[in-house]
Amino acid sequence: MSRWVLFFVLLLSGATVFAQSGSEREKIQQLEMQREAERQRALRQKLDSAIALVNEGGHEAADEKLRDVLRAIRSVPSELAFYVGKNSHFLERHKQAIDWLNKYIQLKGTSGQFYGEAVALLRQSEVAVLKETETQRQKTAELFSKDYDIDCGPTGKVVCPVCNGSTVVIKKGYFGNKYSTCQFCQQKGFLVCEDYNKLLRGELKPNATH
Repeated sequence: MSRWVLFFVLLLSGATVFAQSGSEREKIQQLEMQREAERQRALRQKLDSAIALVNEGGHEAADEKLRDVLRAIRSVPSELAFYVGKNSHFLERHKQAIDWLNKYIQLKGTSGQFYGEAVALLRQSEVAVLKETETQRQKTAELFSKDYDIDCGPTGKVVCPVCNGSTVVIKKGYFGNKYSTCQFCQQKGFLVCEDYNKLLRGELKPNATH
């Protein structure tokens, strides 16, 4: 066998191996695409099932399915944001509902398919949160309406119950924690006894001077 013939045989063999390698990569890519497509179909089916439960009033079961979908996706589509918000409203998780319904409106604006319903549910949840806040305020006022003060001990100070002494208030939400400076302890982490008793009676105003 001449050198040229041997060269062409080796070249052809290399081309065959390369073609086979390329074919294997294509098969792997196709399998990955099929798996991803199947995963997306399964998620879509679960979301459709959750939506049906929301509309039928099965809110607890819907909540479980919606959470499963949220855990499995990388980005939240507007439709999912709406139904999580709607379901949260009917579960009386009104702060959560406000977060998600606002997210839907931010994503879709006034042209969204569910815009009208989202706005209506958002307003209802906002009213419910205000009522809950007022009810809690009234309960606090009733509990401390008598003419007596809490004894704060020899130091005359107590750890601020609003921020637990950290000077920072943390509010948890679906999109992460929100941090804000405590408006009652003047970034000291404690309240003098007079202010503490005012707080218990609902009389201490935010940013009040000590």
